[in-house]
Order: sequence, then structure tokens, then C-alpha cells
Amino acid sequence: MKYIVDIGGERLTVELDGETARIDGVGRAVHLSDVEGTPVHLVGIGERVHRVVAHRHAERGRYTLRLDGWRLEVEALDERTRAIRDLTSQQAAQAGPVPVTAPMPGMIVRVHVRVGDAVSAGQGVIAMEAMKMENELRTTTAGTVKAVLVRPGQAVEKGTLLVELM
Repeated sequence: MKYIVDIGGERLTVELDGETARIDGVGRAVHLSDVEGTPVHLVGIGERVHRVVAHRHAERGRYTLRLDGWRLEVEALDERTRAIRDLTSQQAAQAGPVPVTAPMPGMIVRVHVRVGDAVSAGQGVIAMEAMKMENELRTTTAGTVKAVLVRPGQAVEKGTLLVELM
């Protein structure tokens, strides 16, 4: 089975065939086992073993992974679904730049952009601490920064508008 996986703005092609995974054409031996009675999965890739806790989102193919202490937002879709989603997002992107909002309550740690800066889709614009973890908030579309509405040290609620684009 072939999947298109987006992790932090990077897109990988993953082909699974039994105990082998080809990631962007490079084959690796893989195995998966559950830690009974816990949400933890042990994922072996080659000689390395990683602890993973996966939280499935309501939207198909979207997951939050806790991987060896790191938090990753991941989207994994089969080729057909990925192609449909890409076409849909291209049409939505034509409507204009999407503002960056707080995905959860937290504290602004750093602001990486200023008014007038050009940003590309997937570029990190805000570092935010939430649930004792630092998260990089990224743009979903390209544009120019119209307004930065927060400053470091500021507490924000879920849905707060952080950066406006034009």
C-alpha cells in the first residue's frame, strides 16, 4: 500500500509491503508492536526502536504523534485521497491567504515575522508553549504579513488570531 505522508511541511512517499517500508524510495525493515494496557506502540525502523503514542483526529488521515518525546502533527493518506485533498486545497487556496490562529490555549514564546514580511506555505511564524511543550505554528498558505497581533509572553486562548496575511 502506498501513502503520502505530510510531517511538518515535508511530504514523504511511504510504501508498505509486509515487514518492509520504502520511504521516498529507500527500503527499511519495519515492525510494530503494542505495549499491552497502554496507548504506546513500539515502532522498529531498521535497528532503531521508537516509542509512539498516536492520537487520531476527526479529519481522515490526521494524527498527533508523540514520538520519543517530540510532538508531531501528521497527515497520512493513500494516493487517491491525497490527490483529491490536494485539488480541494488548491481551490481553497485561491480564495486568499489564511490567517494563523492559536490551535489551543498557550503562551507566545517567539514571533518569527514582522509586518510586511513575505511568507511561504508551511513557514513557521509563531512559537507557542502549550501543555508544557513548545509548538511551531506555521502558515497554511503563502502571503504577506498584514498584522502581528501578539507578542512574546502573551497568553492566548484557542482560536485567537495571531498573524493576519494578505
